[in-house]
Amino acid sequence: MMEGGEALEVAGGKIKIGVCVMEKKACSAPMKQILDRLQAFGEFEIICFGDQVILEEPVENWPICDCLIAFYSSGYPIQKAEEYAALRTPFLVNELEQQHLLHDRRKVYERLEMFGIPIPNYALVNREAPYQHVDYFIEQEDYVEVHGKRFWKPFVEKPIDGDDHSIMIYYPSSAGGGMKELFRKIGNRSSEFHPEVRRVRREGSYIYEEFMPTGGTDVKNKSLSFDRFILLGPEYAHAEARKSPVVDGVVMRNTDGKEVRYPVLLTPTEKQMARDVCIAFRQAVCGFDLLRCEGRSYVCDVNGWSFVKNSHKYYDDAACVLRKMFLEAKAPHLSLTIPPILPWKVNEPVQPSEGLTRQGSGIIGTFGQSEELQCVIAIIRHGDRTPKQKVKLKVTEEKLLNLMLKYNGGRPRAETKLKSAVQLQDLLDATRILIPRTRSGRESDSDAEDIEHAEKLRQVKAVLEEGGRFSGIYRKVQLKPLKWAKVPRHNGDGEEERPIEALMVLKYGGVLTHAGRKQAEELGRYFRNNMYPGEGTGLLRLHSTYRHDLKIYSSDEGRVQMSAAAFAKGLLDLEGQLTPILVSLVSKDSSMLDGLEDASIEMEEAKARIHDIISETKSMHHNGHAEFPWMIDGAGLPPDANKLLPRMARLTKTITEQVKLLAEDEDEKLAMTSSYAVLPPYDQARALGKTNIDMARIAAGLPCGSESFLLMFARWKKLERDLYNERKDRFDITQIPDVYDSCKYDLLHNSHLNLEGLDELFKVAQVLADGVIPNEYGINPNQKLKIGSKQVDLSHINQQQLWSFRLLVVISVAELKSSPPLSSQTKIRKEDIDNQSRTQTKNEDTRRCSFTSEKSLDQEDDEDKEIKYRLDPKYANVKTPERHVRTRLYFTSSDYPDTELDYMSYIVLRMFENTEVSVEDPKRYRIEMTFSRGADLSPLENNEGEAASLHQEHTLPIMGPERLQEAGSYLTLEKMEMMIRFSGYFSKSAGMLERLVNLWPFNKHASGNRNT
Repeated sequence: MMEGGEALEVAGGKIKIGVCVMEKKACSAPMKQILDRLQAFGEFEIICFGDQVILEEPVENWPICDCLIAFYSSGYPIQKAEEYAALRTPFLVNELEQQHLLHDRRKVYERLEMFGIPIPNYALVNREAPYQHVDYFIEQEDYVEVHGKRFWKPFVEKPIDGDDHSIMIYYPSSAGGGMKELFRKIGNRSSEFHPEVRRVRREGSYIYEEFMPTGGTDVKNKSLSFDRFILLGPEYAHAEARKSPVVDGVVMRNTDGKEVRYPVLLTPTEKQMARDVCIAFRQAVCGFDLLRCEGRSYVCDVNGWSFVKNSHKYYDDAACVLRKMFLEAKAPHLSLTIPPILPWKVNEPVQPSEGLTRQGSGIIGTFGQSEELQCVIAIIRHGDRTPKQKVKLKVTEEKLLNLMLKYNGGRPRAETKLKSAVQLQDLLDATRILIPRTRSGRESDSDAEDIEHAEKLRQVKAVLEEGGRFSGIYRKVQLKPLKWAKVPRHNGDGEEERPIEALMVLKYGGVLTHAGRKQAEELGRYFRNNMYPGEGTGLLRLHSTYRHDLKIYSSDEGRVQMSAAAFAKGLLDLEGQLTPILVSLVSKDSSMLDGLEDASIEMEEAKARIHDIISETKSMHHNGHAEFPWMIDGAGLPPDANKLLPRMARLTKTITEQVKLLAEDEDEKLAMTSSYAVLPPYDQARALGKTNIDMARIAAGLPCGSESFLLMFARWKKLERDLYNERKDRFDITQIPDVYDSCKYDLLHNSHLNLEGLDELFKVAQVLADGVIPNEYGINPNQKLKIGSKQVDLSHINQQQLWSFRLLVVISVAELKSSPPLSSQTKIRKEDIDNQSRTQTKNEDTRRCSFTSEKSLDQEDDEDKEIKYRLDPKYANVKTPERHVRTRLYFTSSDYPDTELDYMSYIVLRMFENTEVSVEDPKRYRIEMTFSRGADLSPLENNEGEAASLHQEHTLPIMGPERLQEAGSYLTLEKMEMMIRFSGYFSKSAGMLERLVNLWPFNKHASGNRNT
């Protein structure tokens, strides 16, 4: 390849191979393995120069050789090596001049671009001195801008020095913020997360590039991330997979202390990229890092000579390829044919192959040892959260109106949304100025509206001060102009329109609690140990060997995203904080339920009818169905609901009065201090890293979490005001779920406050909520079907309403059908290779990443973006390398805290393939369906078991899964498809309902709703 010197003239003479590298590299186990094999051919003499010769002797005294292995490492005098090469002109395996490029990441990227090799979107910030100001560089809270090119967080920051391995990833505030530092392995760590670091470095020159989510997968040798290949000339490439340091930074090691890696197959496009890298840098042996993102591959680093550890197959291949190079360069007259039996005898140790146990379901029962799990699909609700809150007030203060104009571009009729830290800090500063130190109206004759306005401003201030650090994931403010007036311009030139009144809407709460995170992690661990074959280790073994295709999707609410990240942590046995896991493994998708029709009109009709039924005190059993009592209009509504509502209102008022006293006491303390922060500092972002209670706040008699007594009072005051309108003498039944939500939250998290009457209020609210919530989605089966066909949400489905879940099944079967059968996985299909090759040619502008934009779940797009990691079955050392399991997890939210399906409720579909049955047999594929009601346990439960222990930790246990099929039933994929086609005609005939009840296996022998 890189020629030099004359061909070997003396027949029978040996070619001298000079190893001019530092002794640490020359004596390393991989180098010795390769050199020993080369020497075993009998055609080469190996000459190791040694450190003393390389560092102290002049190049004229260095040994003379025909071929030279020379590459840079720490302390290596590459200039002397270049002088030697010029003096003796040996054949160079890796050219020395090009190795200088590898020490400057700028030059590496320039070289890659020159040869048309795909690289990440990047920009350079060059500084001649530390902390030098550069005009073209701008940093804001969630992005940096270089020469007008904007990089939104998460983005990557690399030093231009190729030998500096301190690489940073900065995360967006919407994911909790912070920074993760990647570095060369130290012990069992390869990265550390720093939640407090938000600003980028300025002490040097850096490359900024967009972060590419790769699903937490690393297919590489060493260094930054994702894919790493070892090249042996332009015709051979070796790729290995390992756990990515981006996720939790914990290095996976085997029993010998070696990092666990597995060989993987390359796509044709990646093989061509590997060849191009080898040619571009003129390095016959070269490692480089590759990012695989949404079906495309990008080179992000080139490392020069690199080793593969603990791979005898690679050592064999390397010796054979290097032999061919040396003979072509120095003895082309000799045979290049590899001997049929290699001349060395290596008793390669066989690592124990932890093949997965073939087994059926561990939940419903085993259907035979011939079954293989093919696919797992789950819809999961988020974990325990704080109550969601909203504050509305009309504002006329000039400071607030000016703030609206500042952030809407000065347009007097345009509304403004404030979410960033800078925007919310401006709002907090304004409200602090507007609010007096003493409570408004306490010592004056202000009217009720002024008092209420001042109270709401104080509430806004308290919310903005809560948490210690702003983040749009937790709170947001809308300012919408309502009235305008003509005022003189500042320059006196005519008049201009300005807003004089605006509506301010502050939304907050709904934050995942420490209990919610704990629930999600525990459920992830449960899935790991029970949903996959292999006695608990099956999933981790499957995932670590790249035979597990995992995708996690989340709606865009913060509590849902964090629940998904915590679940992933438990599922994959990860460590550390949630932010890196969230960004690396969870795809935010606000379009998850797009395409569903709006059922708001039907739901409003149902709510109105519920109110009428309660007001009219009609019995819910008069027009009933004897055989199916759950088909009655308003089934589940308590007969004495009209008596329970006044009782609920009285108890709500009692709770509000008690919290008011606590809030006034807190307010007195606030008035006596000059500081704005009376409560202990509480950082919401840091709290997300905890699964334990903040005992200091509990011991101080404060509410759990970050809520102040003022906000707690505002929460209960709003419930009291909205539940019952004294002037109209009318109850608002839509407030029942919110009262139930607040009761359950305070019983679980604030029981130490000993609020009198809270237990009784919870019991009343639960009885009413049990009846009202299911009926808000239809007061009879026909209406439920109509609403359910438009708007399907797992959290609102009880056992008798599961036919409304048909839309989920449609999506699920589409996933199941797209999963290739096990029998077709024994080799990589040509169609897969062609598809990957086609995908590579797509325009780069179509690439969209998890937290820089939102994904679509469109099936065709999903297949195009598929990252097909496949083990190399030839030497993967895995018992079933062709096995491949797909997992799709969808995390979503619910408007209401359903009393039947609580936090972390879920439904799971698993498909098994019976490999002993012919492909044409309908029983080849079996579907198993299970669901759990989630944390469906009353906080009033008082027993001495696990529930009581968890209750002390403010956590409720998650109920185990229940069958949606009869024990021993066999639901084939064919039958499921038939049910889905059949269910498409639901709303066309009332008679279809009873036929469907008989067809769906989980509806057989169903008893009535537990509330009837």
